[in-house]
Amino acid sequence: MARRQKPTKKAVTLPEMESAPERWLRNIRLSGFTLTMLVLVILAVVVLAPSLKLLVEQRQEIAALQEVVGDRQDAVDNLTGEVARWSDPAYIESQARDRLLYVYPGELSYLVIDGDAAPTTTDGAPISDTIQTTEVDWVKSMLSSILTAGLSDDVPDQLVSPVIGNG
Repeated sequence: MARRQKPTKKAVTLPEMESAPERWLRNIRLSGFTLTMLVLVILAVVVLAPSLKLLVEQRQEIAALQEVVGDRQDAVDNLTGEVARWSDPAYIESQARDRLLYVYPGELSYLVIDGDAAPTTTDGAPISDTIQTTEVDWVKSMLSSILTAGLSDDVPDQLVSPVIGNG
């Protein structure tokens, strides 16, 4: 009789559990059609991107110009209202009385001017009513200042303004 071989023991391994993305990537097959379509999509993005950028910029410019048009239309409406006001004789009369100090014949108009106070500048210094002459020849002073600044080796804090009299 033939001798029977002893069964050999082999280790049993369970199949590895793959994640869904791994199975999906393993099942992708790159065919010529797939590569062609991928190249066409990339080419379309490259070709259309500048056009889309230009479209977005133009839309932004159109929105800005529409805002400007709206502002200008408001200004036109205000000016149209102003023209309509100037068409009213009562408004013209009131403006002539206020701005030009017009009065009807026979009416007395009194204009009160503060004559007691001496005129002053905006900072409160009195304004002189006499003409004053300068003691310095400004042309010589300016040339001296330019030459001093250009030819001196001193720092600006050490420079002194020259005093030149008439002469």
